[in-house]
Amino acid sequence: MKALIQRVSQGRVTVEGRVTGEIGRGFVVLLGVRQNDTDDAARFLAEKTANLRVFADQQDKMNLSLADIGGCALVVSQFTLYADTRKGNRPSFVTAAPPELAERLYEAFIGHLRKILGEGRVATGVFRARMQVELVNDGPVTIELCSDGRTGPERDPEET
Repeated sequence: MKALIQRVSQGRVTVEGRVTGEIGRGFVVLLGVRQNDTDDAARFLAEKTANLRVFADQQDKMNLSLADIGGCALVVSQFTLYADTRKGNRPSFVTAAPPELAERLYEAFIGHLRKILGEGRVATGVFRARMQVELVNDGPVTIELCSDGRTGPERDPEET
């Protein structure tokens, strides 16, 4: 499971002209699910997201988490995070989870995040919908988290 997290001053998702999720200060989380991901991965990634320390403290150091500042999260499903572009110019999505598994784990991630942050502090897009996502990236700060605990680019699965 992978989360691309953007620290924002505001974010909004619109589906068919209707706002489905909107936040002020916090994170826009683009969430991708792989074929072999689990509920444990969803819980781990939700905890990591809520506790990621990228907000400035009184000394202007990135030392505070989303939970610390009382911020919000806007979670958007994004299967394209698992695009494989190693061959040709058309991405392959063979490692992305099938929709049934992806939706279940997307909802699990949201549920875990709501338990940590509070029900009213987590907004969402609409799973499998065509969405327009607006955000104001603050910093800019954009960080990738992976459920296996690594940050940064994925390793080639053949290397493991």
